[in-house]
Amino acid sequence: MTWLVILEMLAVIMATISIIFAVMMLLTFLLKLIPRKSQQKVKEVKEIKEQPKRRTKKMSKDTASEGITFNDIFMFMIAVPLVLLWVGFAGFVIHSGLQDDSVLEQIEGYTTLIAILGGPALLIIKDALDVWKQEQAEKTAFYKMKAQSVIDYNAKAQEQAQMIEAKDQEQEHKMQMKK
Repeated sequence: MTWLVILEMLAVIMATISIIFAVMMLLTFLLKLIPRKSQQKVKEVKEIKEQPKRRTKKMSKDTASEGITFNDIFMFMIAVPLVLLWVGFAGFVIHSGLQDDSVLEQIEGYTTLIAILGGPALLIIKDALDVWKQEQAEKTAFYKMKAQSVIDYNAKAQEQAQMIEAKDQEQEHKMQMKK
């Protein structure tokens, strides 16, 4: 098998994966657009019961109802296959170079192709890492705020308990003075 045949097979596999992702995303998008009768009945039943709503449930519903965005489609249709193709081709060139000396004679062409694919792939990876860093920073800030809230709550609860105890002692002292 020549390297050209392997590259063609890799391209066909990547194209097939991209088509599968596209169909899955299209189906998911269409299913969200079409309301089902069972979902409508469940919504009607939920409206009748009117239970007190918790913030965490509302937040999770808000994040779940965001749906598929253009960025999601872009990532699954272009970015993911591009990064996978880049990594796969680089691995293929390394493997072929170790096995066949003719690959090493044409290494400049291979490295040029890897560089061409690698430019956008590296930008995509960098952006994904930036988004991840931002999410981690938001989580850290949230947990710091949550921890500070717990500390403040505990301090106020302790202060209130001390105040109640002081009032109780004051009341007992007044009762003893009256006797």
